[in-house]
Parts: sequence; structure tokens; C-alpha cells
Amino acid sequence: MNDRFDNLRFLEALLFASAEPLRREDMARHFPEGTDLDGLLEELAGLYGNRGVHLVHVGRRWAFRTAPDLAPLMKIEAQVKRKPSRAAIETMAIVAYHQPVTRAEIEEIRGVGLSRGTLDTLLEAGWIKPRGRRRTPGRPITWGTTEAFLDQFGLESLDSLPGRDELKAAGLLDARPAIAVGGGAGPLHGEDGDSQEAGEDEDEEVPLPEDFDVHLALDEEAAEEAAEAQDEAEDGAAEGEAEAPPEEEQRADQAGGTL
Repeated sequence: MNDRFDNLRFLEALLFASAEPLRREDMARHFPEGTDLDGLLEELAGLYGNRGVHLVHVGRRWAFRTAPDLAPLMKIEAQVKRKPSRAAIETMAIVAYHQPVTRAEIEEIRGVGLSRGTLDTLLEAGWIKPRGRRRTPGRPITWGTTEAFLDQFGLESLDSLPGRDELKAAGLLDARPAIAVGGGAGPLHGEDGDSQEAGEDEDEEVPLPEDFDVHLALDEEAAEEAAEAQDEAEDGAAEGEAEAPPEEEQRADQAGGTL
């Protein structure tokens, strides 16, 4: 391979086939001793100077790279669907079967706190929406499902949700009674409709205004919960200090015990 044209072709193939930029020493091993490798690299770079791919010198290495002026045209925007977390799936099921339901009621049913990210995930997916505000202290937001939820899971309506017997048969529900929003045993959606309607009358909702900002409302709820948790922690610390005897009394008691 002494012909310059053949050397140039081989150098081009070598650079294209390499998964990473090549050092001059790595390329020189493939050519006969005395080959003008620097001249070949400069000539090859000149041949690609006005093409869509350029031969560039990066540090001590050489590699083919996309022409800088074409980079903006090669950006691809794609929507990446994230798989819902277990917490999101559990929350979605609670909203579907117990709607309209508040955040506090979701936490009571699940037995753990509900993070802001879980609701955000379901909101971004378009599966839940705010229904209104409960006529209770704090006026918490109530949540319900959307038409996008029905479409995602192939349901004609909420009446198409599987009932208790179907869930048990599929191994998705144990033998214990379903937990109601109030903390006791209660029906799933679509079962014992009279009692469900009665419960909804007791917790009548206030419609939301047209300019309602759900994310701002979530931030406010989170701030209120954090403030309540801080107050409870301070109250607990104060009660603990009140119950603990003063150090002088403890030392006196210890002295009396030694006597």
C-alpha cells in the first residue's frame, strides 16, 4: 500500500470505522514506515472541508464530526413516556375508586404520605384533574379521573371499572374489606351506590374558578402540611420538656437513693 491515493482511502476508512477518536500513533501502526501521515490527514481534512462531515483535530486525536452549521438541523425532539411508579399506580387506583377524594384521604387509605411528584406525574399524564374544594376546614382540593384515564385503560365509563369480586379473582385484592375514605370498611366504586351518594352529599364540593392554578394550589397545600408538621413537632418537644423533671430534682433523688 505505497500509493498515496490508496493510503488516503485507507486512512478515511480507518477513521470512519473507529468508535472513538484516533491518535496519530494509533493510525501510524497501520501504515508502512515513512508514510507522510500528517500530510494525508491535512489532505483528507481539506477534502471534507465543505461537506456535511468534517475531519477535526481534537487534542491529540482525529475524528469525523458533523459540520457545526448543520448541528441545529439534526436535533430530534421525542416524547419519552415514563413508567408510572408504584405510588402513582396506587394513587391512581384510589382516585378512580373513591373519587372525589382529597390528598389527606389518599394518604389515609395508602397509610403513607403522598409526595407532590406523584400527583404531578398523574396530572402530566392527564389521568386526574381537580374536581372542586371540600366544604371542610382548610377547603382541600378533591381529585377525580378524566376521559384520558378512561381512554388509556380502555374503559367506557367508571361503571366499567372491575368490582371487588373481579379484583379478588385476579389476585389484586385480599380478603380484607376495602378501606373507605372515612377509615372503616366501605364499598368500591359502583358498589352500594346509595351509600356512596349519601357520602357525597355530606361532603359537598365548591366548584373551582376558571383561572384556578392547580400547581399553585398544590404548593399551598404542601406549605400548610409542612407548617402543621412543624407545629406538632414543637408541641411534642414542649410536652417532653414539661414532663421531664428538672436536673436539680433528679440529682436530689439520686442523692436520696444513695443515702
